Amino acid sequence: MIKKAKLSVGGMHCSSCANAITKALKSVSGVKNVDVRFAQGLADVEFDEKLTSTDQLIQKIINAGYTAGMPTDEFTAFKQREEARRKEQVRYKNLFLLSLLLSIGVFVFSFQELFGLNVKTAPVWLFLLTTPVQFTVGWPFYKGTWNGLKSFSANMDSLIALGTSAAYFYSVYLSFLKSEELYYDTAAFIITFIILGKYLETITRGKASQAIQKLLRLQPVLALVVRNGVKKRISTELVNKGDIVIVKPGEKIPVDGIVMEGESSVDESMITGESIPVGKRKSDDVIGGTVNKQGFLQIKAKNIGKDTVLANIVKFVEEAQSAKAPLQKLADKISGIFVPIVLLVTIIAFSFWYLMGEPFGSALTFAIAVLIIACPCALGLATPTAIMVGSGRGAENGILIRSGEVLEKVQSIDTIVFDKTGTLTKGEPEVTTAVPHGVELNELLKIAGIAEQGSEHPLGKAIMQAIKKAKKIVIPKAQTVEAISGKGVRAKWGPKIVLVGTNELLSDAKIKIPKELEQKKSLLEQKGNTVVYVALDKNALGVFGIMDTLKETSKEAVENLKSLNKELIMLTGDNEIVAKAIAEQIGIKNVLARVKPADKANKIKLLQEEGKKVAMVGDGINDAPALAQADLGIALGAGTDIAMETGQIILMKNDLRDVSKAIKLSQYTRKKIKQNLFWAFFYNTAMIPIAAGIFYPLGLLLNPIFASIAMGLSSVSVVINSLTLRMKKL
Repeated sequence: MIKKAKLSVGGMHCSSCANAITKALKSVSGVKNVDVRFAQGLADVEFDEKLTSTDQLIQKIINAGYTAGMPTDEFTAFKQREEARRKEQVRYKNLFLLSLLLSIGVFVFSFQELFGLNVKTAPVWLFLLTTPVQFTVGWPFYKGTWNGLKSFSANMDSLIALGTSAAYFYSVYLSFLKSEELYYDTAAFIITFIILGKYLETITRGKASQAIQKLLRLQPVLALVVRNGVKKRISTELVNKGDIVIVKPGEKIPVDGIVMEGESSVDESMITGESIPVGKRKSDDVIGGTVNKQGFLQIKAKNIGKDTVLANIVKFVEEAQSAKAPLQKLADKISGIFVPIVLLVTIIAFSFWYLMGEPFGSALTFAIAVLIIACPCALGLATPTAIMVGSGRGAENGILIRSGEVLEKVQSIDTIVFDKTGTLTKGEPEVTTAVPHGVELNELLKIAGIAEQGSEHPLGKAIMQAIKKAKKIVIPKAQTVEAISGKGVRAKWGPKIVLVGTNELLSDAKIKIPKELEQKKSLLEQKGNTVVYVALDKNALGVFGIMDTLKETSKEAVENLKSLNKELIMLTGDNEIVAKAIAEQIGIKNVLARVKPADKANKIKLLQEEGKKVAMVGDGINDAPALAQADLGIALGAGTDIAMETGQIILMKNDLRDVSKAIKLSQYTRKKIKQNLFWAFFYNTAMIPIAAGIFYPLGLLLNPIFASIAMGLSSVSVVINSLTLRMKKL
C-alpha cells in the first residue's frame, strides 16, 4: 500500500543538500517519490509501506548526516522548524563573532606594515589564529562535505571546504619553507564572510515566514474555563471540545466556539484582514485568535488544537510555502549538476594558468575564487522565499493560496466564471420594492406579517425582515396558517382571510388584481424580482418585489477584473430574466442561466474545450465539482468546508474584490520568482568566468575574499528582493 509521509529535516545548507537527501531516500527500497525542500526544511516521501517505514526513512536521512523527525501536523511542524531556525541563527551568530575576532588577528599579522609591526614569528601566529577558524568555525562545511561523499554527491559545502582547505594547507606548506607569500588570510576571511552570509540569511528567512509567525502568536497561552461551576485559567492546549470559556473585554478568544451568552464586537482583522469589528451575539460563531473588543462573552468550545480556523490557515499557508512551483523544479535540476561542473571548471582554471606560467599560488587563487563564487545558495532560495513572502502577504489580507503551482495557473487565466447565489449576491432574498394599494405601507406590512409570522420560507423571511426594519409594527396573531404548495400562504385572522403569494393564489380566491398592480408586477419581474401579492378578504392590498440582492462589493469587483482584461461569465440555476437582470446591474454580459448544480462542472468543461483557461468563483456544496473542474478554483471563505477544500485560492473575507487582489498577488509573486532566478543564474554564469580569470590579461582579478562576500550577498539579496513583496499594493 502506497503511503505519504511529511518529514522535518534539519542541517540543510543549500539546495545541494536537498539533492543529497533526495538521492539517499530514493535508494531505499519501496520509495516511489521524494520531494525535499531546503528553504522549508521538509521532505515529502511517497513509499510502499510493505517495503519500508517512516522510521527507516528517518534513519536514512540521519545516516546521510542530517537530522529528521515526523511532526504530528503542519501547525507543529512550523513551530519546530522556526525553533530550529532560531537556534541556527544563534549558532551562526556565535560562530561569526568568534571567526571575526580571530580573523582580525590574521589581518593584522598578514599586513604588518599597515600597523607598523615587524613580528618575525608572524607565520606561527597566522597558523595559530587561522586553524580554529578553519576547523572549528568551518567544521559545518567539512561535515557537509562528508555527508555528500557518503551519498556520492558534491554540494555547496564541498566547494567551500575544498577552496579554504587549499588556501590553508598550501599556506602551512609555505610556512615550513619560510615563504612570505601566505594565504592564511584568504582561508580565514572566506569562512568569516560565508558564516556572516549564513547568519544574515537565517535572519531574512525568518522575515520571509513572518506572516505565519504572526498567526501563531495570535492564539493566547491561557483560557478562562468554567468546569463544575468553578472558573479557572488553564493552558489553551488543555481546553476540551464543549468546554465553556469566558472571554473578557480586550482579551483574545482562545478557541473556535459558539456564543452562549453575552454580546460584543470582535476584531477579526488578524484572521480575515477585515478592519471593521464584527458584532457577535448568542448562537454566533467566533474564531480563536480574534479579539473581544467590548462586552463579556461566554462561548462553548467547538474546534480546538489543530482543528481551529487559525490552525487550518497556518496549515494552508504551510502547504502553499511547501509545494514547489514548476520554476523551482527547474532550478533544482540545474543545481543538481551545477557543483560537478564547477569542480571541472576549477581544475581547468588552475591547470590553464599554471601551464601559462603563473606561479602555483596565483593559479591556486583562481581555483579558490571559482569554488567560492559558484556556491548555488541563491538558486535554492530564489523560488521558496518569494512564495513564502507572497503566501504570507496573502494570509495577512485574508487571501489563502494553496500552492506554488497556483502561481503558474493564475498567469494563464483569461476567463472568470462566477456562481450567482451567495457569491455575487448575498444569498438571502430581500424586499426591494413594496407597492401598497389603498392602504399605508405599514398597514400592508402588518397584514403580510399576519400570514408570514414564523415562516421558514425564504420569501416569508424576507417579508418579516422588511417588517423588522420598518419597526413599530405590531403583528396580530392568526388563528390558523395554511401553506399552499407553490402558491403561497392563507391565514385566518378573526373573521378575515389573509392571502400572501402568487397571482394564482388570488385568482383561485376570485380576487381581482388591479391593473396598477399588474403593471407593477411586470416591471418588477423584468428587473429580476419575484413578485408576491398581499390580499385581505376580497381586496388586493399591494405587491412586494423580492430578490436576492447583490453584495455591496460585487460591482467594484467586476470592474477591477475587467481592468485586468478578463472575460467574465455568470453561472446560475435561475431563469434568464432574473439572471440577466442581476448581470446587467454589475456589468457582466455573458450569462449561463438555468444550469442545474450537477451541470455546472460540464459548463466549465465546455468553456475549456473552447480553449479558455477558466477560473471558477463559488461558495456552496454544488460549486465544488465546478471548482475542481476549473483550471483555478477560487472559494469564498464564508462558504462551505467542501468548497474551501476544493478551492485553490480561498478568500477569507467573503469579499469578491479579493479575486483581483489574489490575481495581482500571484502575478507579483511570480514576477519576484523570475527576478530571483534571473539574478541567481546571471550571478553564477557571469561571475564564474571572471573568477576563472577571463579578464586577468586586462589586470582584473577577483580575490577569493571578495568572492566570498559576493556569494554571501547574492543569497541575502534574493531574500531581500522577495521581501519587497510586502510593500506591493494589492
